[in-house]
Amino acid sequence: MPAAPRRAVGPGTVRPVVLVTGASSGIGEAVAERFAAADGWRLLLAGRDGERLAAVARRTGGRALAADLGERAGVERLAADALAAGGRVDVLVVAAGIGWAGPFVEMPAEDVDRLVAVNLSAVVHLVRLVLPGMVRRGSGRVVLIGSIAGSVGVRNEAVYAATKGALVAFADSLRYELAGTRVRVSVVSPGAVDTPFFGRRGVPYPREHPRPVPAGRVADAVWRAAVRGRGTDSFVPGWLGAPARLRGALPGVFRALAKRFG
Repeated sequence: MPAAPRRAVGPGTVRPVVLVTGASSGIGEAVAERFAAADGWRLLLAGRDGERLAAVARRTGGRALAADLGERAGVERLAADALAAGGRVDVLVVAAGIGWAGPFVEMPAEDVDRLVAVNLSAVVHLVRLVLPGMVRRGSGRVVLIGSIAGSVGVRNEAVYAATKGALVAFADSLRYELAGTRVRVSVVSPGAVDTPFFGRRGVPYPREHPRPVPAGRVADAVWRAAVRGRGTDSFVPGWLGAPARLRGALPGVFRALAKRFG
């Protein structure tokens, strides 16, 4: 695979630095592998599972940064460690996230707080800490991992969908603020992905169709967002953009179809 164009993160930049959260497994691990295959990048890899993270770091030539993003102190520590290790962050890929499935009326308060902390608050705070350096340098890429659930809502995943929907609004708002700069913000929203995500939330993926896509397909979309830097939203697989657009254009029709077909 070709090396990343240096101008993707700023003219004259040598070995740009990419920070990937959630890199110990799933989408984050696939993203780390995708950047490593391209060569020319310095990889900073964050995750909670120290043993798995170390293995991914050895395989990709990245540097492991153990981090628990469930508390703001952990987010602040990660940002400080990343800036100390890399000197800067040219590309931030926020792939860490957790799920919970079941009726909202049965969801424990502590699980609500944990989902909001990891899926939303940690993202906002990490971007808050890394973005100023990008703005000062006049270049940078922020790629957030959303979900189709954040665009259309999903039964029995109300809080998860809410956190992912908030990321879309967050990204849009940042784009308005960053207009005129060379800093771009993208959201990559997959459907079901073949990762340990469903096992960790304790509820398996319930559908026969559509089948989960490989994590590598999401990593390819992240790569395109980081290198091309268009600052747009994308869906994986791409056809998921159709129901999202239908909901936006004809919400009543979409909801009727969703209730009927699940």
